[in-house]
Amino acid sequence: MSFNRIQIFGYLGRDPELSYTPQGTAMCKFSVATTERRKNRESGDYEEQTTWFRCVAWGGAAERINEYFSKGSPIFVEGKMRVEEWTDREGAKRFSVEVNVSSWEFAGKSNDQQSNQSAQGNQGNQSGQAGAKTSGKQQQQRRGQQPPDEEIPF
Repeated sequence: MSFNRIQIFGYLGRDPELSYTPQGTAMCKFSVATTERRKNRESGDYEEQTTWFRCVAWGGAAERINEYFSKGSPIFVEGKMRVEEWTDREGAKRFSVEVNVSSWEFAGKSNDQQSNQSAQGNQGNQSGQAGAKTSGKQQQQRRGQQPPDEEIPF
């Protein structure tokens, strides 16, 4: 038996790109960055190493990711990983990792939400806070739906 599943918690590196196949299926492409701190053996200094993942979501998930997320938004995705090999213009072999997203979750507050909360201080009006892409939450609130939880415990 074999198993191909990847879980990623990271931040969107660019705004999601929503498109539709000729059959009308929604497809959303976005990139997620993860960062690790590692100690350099030679210098003893800590360095950050960032890994980028190209992600593709389909159907309703694609539309929701496009609506609620933007560059810098934290996200948790699960899916199947595929490594593609290709040749660049100089003839060098390159590899890229792509994740076919099977599920996703909101993962905390975006940097914009945190800075808005800090700026509001003790005013107590958190309903005026907005994420990097506020239209989705505003639309939900207009429809009378509860916005998704801002923090997911891990």
